[in-house]
Amino acid sequence: MGSDYIIVGGGSSGCVIAARLAEDAEVLLLEAGGRDKSVLFHWPAGFAKMTKGIASWGWSTVPQRHLRYRVLWFTQARVIGGGSSINAQIYTRGNRRDYDAWAEEHGCPGWAYRDVLPYFRRAEGNERFSDAFHGIDGPLGVSMPRATLPICDAFVRAAQDWGMPYNPDFNGRYQAGVGFCQLTQRNVRRSSAAVACLREAESQTSLSVRTDAQVRRILISAGRATGVEMMDGTVHHARREVILTAGAIGSPRLLMASGIGPANHLGAVGVKVLHDLPGVGENLQDHLDICVLAECTGPHSYDGILRPDRMIAAGLQCLALKSGPVASSLFETGGFWYADPDADWPDIQFHLDQGSGIEKGVATIEGWGITLNSAHMRPKSRSTVRLASSDPAAAPLIDPNYWSDPHDREMSLRGLEMAREILRQPALRPYLRREVLPGEATKDSEALFDYACRMAKTDHHPVGTCRMGTDDMAVVDPELRVRGIEGLRVCDASIMPRINSSNTNAPTVMIGEKASDLIRGRPPLSAADLADTNNNRRALA
Repeated sequence: MGSDYIIVGGGSSGCVIAARLAEDAEVLLLEAGGRDKSVLFHWPAGFAKMTKGIASWGWSTVPQRHLRYRVLWFTQARVIGGGSSINAQIYTRGNRRDYDAWAEEHGCPGWAYRDVLPYFRRAEGNERFSDAFHGIDGPLGVSMPRATLPICDAFVRAAQDWGMPYNPDFNGRYQAGVGFCQLTQRNVRRSSAAVACLREAESQTSLSVRTDAQVRRILISAGRATGVEMMDGTVHHARREVILTAGAIGSPRLLMASGIGPANHLGAVGVKVLHDLPGVGENLQDHLDICVLAECTGPHSYDGILRPDRMIAAGLQCLALKSGPVASSLFETGGFWYADPDADWPDIQFHLDQGSGIEKGVATIEGWGITLNSAHMRPKSRSTVRLASSDPAAAPLIDPNYWSDPHDREMSLRGLEMAREILRQPALRPYLRREVLPGEATKDSEALFDYACRMAKTDHHPVGTCRMGTDDMAVVDPELRVRGIEGLRVCDASIMPRINSSNTNAPTVMIGEKASDLIRGRPPLSAADLADTNNNRRALA
């Protein structure tokens, strides 16, 4: 008895893999969180509630010593669809050189940009773009925003006045520039991996999806994964493989709880070592975000919409007209540019938030305000995820070790200054009254550093903790098989050798698409034949 495949984690990658494998095998998908029943999961603006604890594990980092020992809230989804059910729906992939580096610098053949682009396209159902970079027939809805305010157009003009060119497609031939984001939406509803992939697949008897089902450990017999044990002691057996898609925190956590990981650490917390694999939980990377808040001259943002009476009215507007505040993901314009003058491709990302206090830890402005976030895209800082104890219910020790590399701090602060300069451009003067945070009086480097330490937050993009490769610290090989254990793979953002230069949900969906072919032993999709897609400063000249 049992299933052909057991997938642990119903996030972005897990949903994709479950739907693909169920086409010709029996699949059991286990998700620790619940169903996406609330309308907040499906209305685009529901994101405003998500980073504050809804449908998340409730974890935080360990004190960050380079941020004056601050403890940062660290949202990790606990709901079917994972991050795709609670994120801001921004659809960006990063830069082709991110993936080329996976293949050329990190020993992962088959993962260069020309290899992965066909999987991005296979997953994508884009409503506007149909070309060498975009697909239109995939399950994941991708659309342009429908509820931007006039201040968004002013921001795009301001960034051009500052020096960034207009870019109509961050996922096309060039990444650099400013413009409107593509969003994972279809018909003005969130297109999560659960909605896009699982909804139809669950009609097949070959796929069983169980929510509120937390796995205690992976069962290993004679060096092979044979199934999983649940928190309540029940056991599920896998005839072919166990596939981990629990994310960059959850996947290494479960491996270590199962006795697979660095032997010294496992022994120190009282976990019996079944397989010494030192790279598990290492190589943690994340994007750190710093924001500028500005007060508007009038009702130019969506501040105040979360009042119950206004939310109801906005909900009715969205249902009837597919417009208005509820139809907005709140983050719909942004850009990519260079903080490091020597960077060959963009290393700073901007997100314009049509409000203030939307995300947990960000201040709310009295009246109307906007927030411009800047994040350094290619951090050099690395650290770990570790177990706090042998108790499988204990929260993990998450240590992104932000700014442990001085270059990260320098680029982040430079990005903050760039954001301030953009908001001072003439195009935004009719809309903005003043800079509230950091505030005009905050000018010297020490004051900016103090502000950044107080306001910095995660961009919710952890990756790398079960990285692929062929060296001794790699956790999985380029086919995503756990080194030294048969019948076990990891297939989520944790396998990235290096973080991509953008939001991470679209790459995680791509990983799921490519993994489904690897697992089934199918030949890879034909590599893309692309020319002149360097995405660097010289190509833009």
